[in-house]
Amino acid sequence: MNIRTLSALAAGALLAATTACGAQSLDDGGAAAAPTDGGAAAVTLDQAPTEEKAADVINAITPDQALAAKAPARLKTQGLKVVTSVGYPPMELYASDGKTAIGFDPALARAIARKLGAKVTISDEEFNSQIPGVLTGRYDFVISSMSDTPERQKQVTFVDYVQAGAGLLVKKGNPAKISGPAELCGKTVSVVDNGSSMELAEQYDADCKKAGKAAVNILKFPGDQEALIQVTGGRAQATITDYVVAASKAADPKLDVEAMALDGTESPWGIGMKPDDKELVDAVKGALDSLITGGEYAKLLKAWNLDKLAVQSAVVNGGK
Repeated sequence: MNIRTLSALAAGALLAATTACGAQSLDDGGAAAAPTDGGAAAVTLDQAPTEEKAADVINAITPDQALAAKAPARLKTQGLKVVTSVGYPPMELYASDGKTAIGFDPALARAIARKLGAKVTISDEEFNSQIPGVLTGRYDFVISSMSDTPERQKQVTFVDYVQAGAGLLVKKGNPAKISGPAELCGKTVSVVDNGSSMELAEQYDADCKKAGKAAVNILKFPGDQEALIQVTGGRAQATITDYVVAASKAADPKLDVEAMALDGTESPWGIGMKPDDKELVDAVKGALDSLITGGEYAKLLKAWNLDKLAVQSAVVNGGK
């Protein structure tokens, strides 16, 4: 369940959005050389940032020669170009330098790159621009806590890497006495515009009206932080977001909020790629499966306290 937006634009508008936007490259420092074809050639494998909680796990990953041989040849020369949207802890956040991406999504991207024997470049991009960037070839894949949905499958092919659900954030002490969707009737709820949290809010609004209760007043914003401010500032009684993010924010005493899970909202999040980039899709699926069976995947999740999100295998387009 991802609450950040992906506007339903025409193909031409999507491409224009990609051209207009300016991504920030979040390159890693430090690297080591590793062979990818029996020692005849070598690529530079990036070291994980020191503030990455799973750095030791990532840096111990060596290339899978069979997977690397089947991966697109461009990865050996251009590296793996990844896009994410920083500012969604614990999935994506900045290290203390304010420019290096850490969190579970960057960690998994770095692990996949090392498994494929490739360098990796992680760029920070506004959420709406990420799929257009993949479709135009600017990026190889997007890993940004993005829900794998049938609508998005019309544009990209997903390799699902976690299973996550939605949650509510309310003020500490829950003064509005909200215990679930039924208590949102007549309340003001903030959401990210055009994301799946908005779809949930609209569903809850329809349920309230159908039951003859007051409507849900939905406030829409471009980002998660703006939506949260409505709760901390008292304008909204609740905001809908991913539960893992809600729990992370509730753990921050400065925010003075508490989180609750929305049962029945679990869905897969996917790594999105161009549908015709079949070699890359197969390579990423193979790398993720290798990380799962090898135990590194579980260690990455554990490092970020996300064990409950684990999947048992890499599934292509599992969102329904």
